[in-house]
Amino acid sequence: MAKKSTKAKARPWLDSYPEGIPAEIGPMEYDSLGDLLAGTCDKYASRPAYSCMGKTITFAETRALSERFGVYLQSLGLQPGARVALMMPNILQYPVAMMAVLRAGYVVVNVNPLYTPRELEHQLKDSGAEAIVILENFASTLDAVIAQTPVRHVIVASMGDLMGLKGALVNFVVRRVKKMVPAWSLPGHVRFNDALKKAAGRTFAPAAVKPDDTAFLQYTGGTTGVSKGAALLHRNVLANVVQNTLWLQSAFVTKPKPDRMVYICALPLYHIFALTVNALMGMSEGAHNILIPNPRDIPGFVKELAKQPFHVFPGLNTLFNALLHNDDFLKLDFSQLTLTLGGGMAVQRAVAERWKEVTGCTISEGYGLSETSPVATANRFDAEQFSATIGLPVPSTEIAIRDEDGKDLPVGEVGEICIRGPQVMAGYWNRPDETTKVMTKDGFFKSGDMGFMDEKGYVKIVDRKKDMILVSGFNVYPAEIEDVVATHPGVLEVAAIGVPDDHSGEVPKLFVVKKDPELTEVALMEFCKKNFTGYKRPKHIEFRDELPKSNVGKILRRELRG
Repeated sequence: MAKKSTKAKARPWLDSYPEGIPAEIGPMEYDSLGDLLAGTCDKYASRPAYSCMGKTITFAETRALSERFGVYLQSLGLQPGARVALMMPNILQYPVAMMAVLRAGYVVVNVNPLYTPRELEHQLKDSGAEAIVILENFASTLDAVIAQTPVRHVIVASMGDLMGLKGALVNFVVRRVKKMVPAWSLPGHVRFNDALKKAAGRTFAPAAVKPDDTAFLQYTGGTTGVSKGAALLHRNVLANVVQNTLWLQSAFVTKPKPDRMVYICALPLYHIFALTVNALMGMSEGAHNILIPNPRDIPGFVKELAKQPFHVFPGLNTLFNALLHNDDFLKLDFSQLTLTLGGGMAVQRAVAERWKEVTGCTISEGYGLSETSPVATANRFDAEQFSATIGLPVPSTEIAIRDEDGKDLPVGEVGEICIRGPQVMAGYWNRPDETTKVMTKDGFFKSGDMGFMDEKGYVKIVDRKKDMILVSGFNVYPAEIEDVVATHPGVLEVAAIGVPDDHSGEVPKLFVVKKDPELTEVALMEFCKKNFTGYKRPKHIEFRDELPKSNVGKILRRELRG
């Protein structure tokens, strides 16, 4: 522990570390995420790994299924480093496919299943994805754009796959009763279960994957509007798994560590927060992940929560808030809940206090970005009180608060939060110019968030440097909304800003100068519905005669914000 005290002046946060948490993470046990997952599946073979809609698969079954799917992927002739898109909610096929892609030597491209055709086309083209695993509920989106993309292999999953006899009933309800599968046609596609059958009797040969190989392309707007793939290497994400696992130990200072931990996985696995915390750290700890395909269905979600005790609950403010307004949630048994992790967006103090009152568990807020795999800071998990900060830098991570000229600012002064550590991405996929904008010469990633550090090393975010809008933990970029809305023939000028919202934290609002006097709010809302996934859609539209501009004609969003 001497290392802490010698660096305490340069790194004030180390003096605030929980007892027994090292300042540095040390050498990696594994070279790749695939090796980590395979080792974990062997170690905890008979334990339940994932449950979804009443069906459970063990760690051994997860490994066996992923190897069969890996054999199928390799039979397609994909070369090492090929990009494979995964476009699914939290269902059993996601961890199976993810593990297969990583162990077969390919790169996972995580895709939000709710993307519109325009958004999906951009991501598939930008990543160069040659194959996609997609849930049939969203296949019509791919159908609309696949001809314009490099995708050559389509594997279509159904909700009932991997559920045995029950699966046929699940698929009937999804397709015929709830009518959740719009018509689609993807010639040459293969069904997920058929892909597994094609691999029967063949032995999987894992690829030789190195720490510096790319594991994930995690798409984000970064600090500008164009959606870019943060290239996360195996060693980046492995480092963050180790950092989080070390930090997790502070949760068991006041409560004993359960022999078999149960994680609630309500946040989507295609999002970096759940991906690292649930699918990777959770698995590495031998935990049982309860997959929630649709957390927006709060009554259905609460019924799942009632089925078993749970220990670790990652979530975000909007989810916590929605649950706290459900009467049945308030009746649940929270005696086993050891850790509630808040991320993705700021946790409101009122929500945190109510959560503690109802569950007896303090929300521990953390902070990170797709570019940092994601966790950069976290509050102590043994804290009794909600801190309203994003916590301390995790082991092997440095936070610098810098001014516009890149100079370090003293404690308490507001500047840009900059992050250096082994979890920081290699750069943006095929965008060296964008990478240069966010990486400093001394290896710090410029987050675009403004904040300060106190004398104990706790970091507080106060604002965002850019005009990004944060909707329920998802980044929404005004430039993207403006670019699309400006294509409407009735629009002359448009500006988008974020406005406060009780449910989502923020929502987009449009200010529009009409070209066509007949243009209505309803017509423009309908246009947005066709072009944006739900969280990006403007919730308010205000028509104006003109928009405020600078002397060079740039629209001034800050004046619209008042």
